[in-house]
Amino acid sequence: MMEQANRILTVLEEAGYEAYIIGGAVRDILMHQKPHDFDIVTSARPDTVIEVLRGQDIQTTDLVGKSFGVVVATLEGKQYEIATYRTERYGADSHRPEEIAYADTLEEDVLRRDFTVNGMAMNRFGEVIDLVGGRRDIKHKTLRTIGNAQQRFEEDALRLFRACRFVAKLDFLPTEDLLEAMPKAFYRVPGLSLERVRSELDRLMLEPAVAKGLDVLVQSRLAECSCRVVENGVAREVPILPELYHLVNLPQEKDFHEFDGWYHTLAVVSHTEPDLTLRWGALLHDVAKGMPTVRAVVNGRLTDRGHDTLGAEMTETLLTRLGYPKSFVRRVAWIVKNHMRFHYFVQNGEANEKKWIRKEARSGEFRDSQIMRIAWEQLSKVCAADVLGCGKPYASTDGTLAFGECMADLSLEMPIHTKDLNYDERVIKLAGKKVGEGLQYLLGQVQNGVIPNEPDALYDALDHKLRRPVEK
Repeated sequence: MMEQANRILTVLEEAGYEAYIIGGAVRDILMHQKPHDFDIVTSARPDTVIEVLRGQDIQTTDLVGKSFGVVVATLEGKQYEIATYRTERYGADSHRPEEIAYADTLEEDVLRRDFTVNGMAMNRFGEVIDLVGGRRDIKHKTLRTIGNAQQRFEEDALRLFRACRFVAKLDFLPTEDLLEAMPKAFYRVPGLSLERVRSELDRLMLEPAVAKGLDVLVQSRLAECSCRVVENGVAREVPILPELYHLVNLPQEKDFHEFDGWYHTLAVVSHTEPDLTLRWGALLHDVAKGMPTVRAVVNGRLTDRGHDTLGAEMTETLLTRLGYPKSFVRRVAWIVKNHMRFHYFVQNGEANEKKWIRKEARSGEFRDSQIMRIAWEQLSKVCAADVLGCGKPYASTDGTLAFGECMADLSLEMPIHTKDLNYDERVIKLAGKKVGEGLQYLLGQVQNGVIPNEPDALYDALDHKLRRPVEK
């Protein structure tokens, strides 16, 4: 992609215009990471960009939004956004500029951007033009706004969430100025759409240093702000994640936990792979700890009995509020609800795992055995992260993961739906017009462990039932 981006720069420069790669691609190159896309800025106006590139047989779209001055070029199947230098003036909208004007210099364009690490440019010879100290901040692993931090956040309140995300993405620390400026711009957050905020949260949740980003989100109290959703033309406030802040500095029983409630939660999230179900499950697994109805002292020990059940209810409420799909909400809530029971089964070999499998198979939570298998794998991964997140030396997840594999294997032996039954045509012929009723009977027999899920056993069981005299 770099070669094609440089071709665009060369074509524009040879036509008499300035052109640079800008933003994230330059940052990634300096950090020895592979850029995912290349954005380009130029002194040429959009119509000129289209004319010049098409003159060199480079395919372009027409102008993408007159107010933004962006042209999209396609080379070898890849797209490159080419934007004319511009300045912006913000107004009532919490995210979109009120006025955009073309600019004449690279410096004017750079100074409107969010963070120094995203404000560097590179010419076609690989030379970096750093007008804002981005290289310095990469060296010191620092996230800093370009110019006045409060002004940057007040202009576009989504930058508050982007700050959390870039802390997580780059594994940087925010400057003191940035942190101090954040709350001063919170009054702009209610103007942001839920869709945009949720998108930033999702991206944050998948970043490598997710714990750092979440810590800024919560400790700054940005998570306690509200955004908005418009339904039938009426705007409604949506609290973002106020349920998390009570975990900060929440004491936990030292025999089991080295950290307070919040840092334990961050540690658990850090030990999960970048998957939204796992990360949300980890973030919310202890969300109900410390709540008045579950926090108690028993025999001198802090306890939170029932935090799994209450936590599942809180999880369902908050993820539904944030607009996540019902299937996603139910799965994360299921993980939260069952994480303590899973730990109990791992630690108690006499516990009846087949009985638990049968209970879940009948619960209506899963459509088929394969889906239930995936759920057990997800639950075991969150529980393994929970073990590591307690901060105890020599913590081992071998038993946790082995039990998860056991439950996943048992899931494939436990039919959820009649379509999971391993029957053949003999059963269909035998049942006649009562196929549905017959299969439901066999499903119950297999789930109860009375018969194995095998063709001969299923046929014999149904044959035996149909031969029994009907009680009058």
